[in-house]
Amino acid sequence: AFGDLNDPGNRLRDVFYFHQAIQAYWSGYTERCQYYIGKYLSVIGQDVRLSTFQMEFYHGLNSIDKWRGKNSFKCREIVRKSISAMKEAAANSDWNFTNKLCLLEAEQQSLSYDHCQAIASYDASITSARKSGFIHEQGLACEKAGFYHKRYGDVCKAAEYFKQARECYEEWGSRMKVD
Repeated sequence: AFGDLNDPGNRLRDVFYFHQAIQAYWSGYTERCQYYIGKYLSVIGQDVRLSTFQMEFYHGLNSIDKWRGKNSFKCREIVRKSISAMKEAAANSDWNFTNKLCLLEAEQQSLSYDHCQAIASYDASITSARKSGFIHEQGLACEKAGFYHKRYGDVCKAAEYFKQARECYEEWGSRMKVD
């Protein structure tokens, strides 16, 4: 169905790995997401595409989700690389990548307990995603900010962000995230 999986020109395989990784991320399957990200990045190699930058974004977020609290070197390296890729992408396409960069930075700052900067970065990500019309990524940033405030015991602020996330996901049409 996917042709020769070893053929470097097999774009159908590349698309399959890409979409499986994204689907696994949004479904909360961190191990499966990591598996397909690894497959995708290994077959793409040095071939830089828009989807490569998108995959780097999910790679960074998934790594933080997977290794939160373990403070592993591997996680920090993946996140560092993902932030670097988002900086490069945002320099070329601000409207498409600034919200992603801000969200990765917020998540990194949350791991390093940089409270004020993390909150500012979550809010910057939400604002940038709204401005760019990425309602699903606005919802994701709201959701991540909600979990951040919940971890720090600010349940009122967490509830505000979760409410915003739900509204975004409803507008996006994601029954899975709303239910």
